[in-house]
Parts: sequence; structure tokens; C-alpha cells
Amino acid sequence: MKTKLPPILNSTNLKWIALVTMLIDHIGAVILEMGAISAYNQGLPSAFSYNTSVFLSKIDVFIRQIGRISFPIFCFLLVEGFYHTSNKRKYAFRLFLFACISEIPFDLCFRGRLLEFSYQNVMFTLLLGFLTIWAIEFLREKREKLCFIPAALGILTGMFFHADYNWKGIVLILVLYFFYLYPVEKTIAGCLALYWEPTACLAFIPINLYNHEKGKGLKYFFYLFYPVHLLILFLIRFSIFHI
Repeated sequence: MKTKLPPILNSTNLKWIALVTMLIDHIGAVILEMGAISAYNQGLPSAFSYNTSVFLSKIDVFIRQIGRISFPIFCFLLVEGFYHTSNKRKYAFRLFLFACISEIPFDLCFRGRLLEFSYQNVMFTLLLGFLTIWAIEFLREKREKLCFIPAALGILTGMFFHADYNWKGIVLILVLYFFYLYPVEKTIAGCLALYWEPTACLAFIPINLYNHEKGKGLKYFFYLFYPVHLLILFLIRFSIFHI
């Protein structure tokens, strides 16, 4: 597990990087795209002027690219959590619980409804990825040649379940899992898996600075941040644009 970069970031540092870039991304998606820009396109009384709307659309393009960094880091931390957790059942249940809690604020932000089941939040993607690599790990101890079965089923489920990042997110998680002990190969394969979102490859800079240390706690804070920040962003958007 030799790395080419100095190991200066622990898991808590990585979580903060992922949270901040995710927040930036969601400010663009929820406040700018589905707020300011959408209000102007719909001709709502709450809309900003043409020049302001154009300016905000340019800002949106920039900050959404910054936000691409967050998801690969979350996937990397998921794989780290898989290998280091003392209780995989509790880990999976925690992902499921917060995925369910997050669905209402997610739908309010991105679907404009209290509950809508055509597209699910990213916590379900992480849960599905966790269950997939758990099934692979189980088969590796029994019949290693059959490991491709849960991998294929995980990708297919991601394709049909329509969670955020869908099957592409599962593929990235699998890449990070299979190349866990090989940082250089993991970076190359991870960037290839992110061909559809090139700026997300920048996430491998902090990932390769990881020192394999846990850092401070705040475990439930990081889980709660996802639904809470989405709810706050929705309330801000609704108070300004009434949508």
C-alpha cells in the first residue's frame, strides 16, 4: 500500500472535504439551478433579473464542478468503513436508516415533492454498494470464482433502482474495493470509472493523501449532515423563490 503522496489526511479530514464539496454542489443544484434559474425560466414573480440569472448560471457551472469531488471520497470512505467496522450489520442498518431519513428532504430539493420514488438519494447508492462488496467478501471465503455474481447483481440493481449515481456509483465502489491495496492502480481505474465526470478524478488527490488513521469522532454528525443540510437548502429556496 505504498503511496506516491505524503500521508497527511486522516478519515475525518477526508469527511470534511467531502461534506464541504457536497454542500457547495448542492447550493448550486438546489438554490441556483432549481431556485434562481428555474424561477427565471418559469417567469415567476420571485425571479431575479435576466443579467443576475445569467451570472448565477455561470457561477453554478463552476461550483457544480467543485462538487464532483465529494462522491468518490464518500465511496472511498465506505470501503474503508467496510474493512474497519467491527459490525457490518450495524453499519448497513445505519446506512439504511439515514437513507430513509434523507429521502424526504432529498425529494423536496430535487423532485419538488414530499415523497417521490422515481429517483432515490445517494445514501441508498452507498448502502447498495456496501451490500454488494459484503456479498463478494462472503463468496471470496467460500467460492472465489463466483464473486462476479454479486458484483453483476449490484450493478444491475443500481441500474434499475434509480438511486443517485445509479450503476456508475456501484462500479466506482467496486473499483475502490478490488484495488484497495493498490493505490496507483486504484487511482487509474477509479479515474476510468469516472470517465463520465472527469473533474471528479480530482478526488483522488486527497484520497492518496490518506494516512489510514481515523481522526476524531463525530460519526453521527456526518450522517446527519446529509438530510439536515438538504432540508435547510430547501427552506432557503422556498423562502426566496417559493418553489
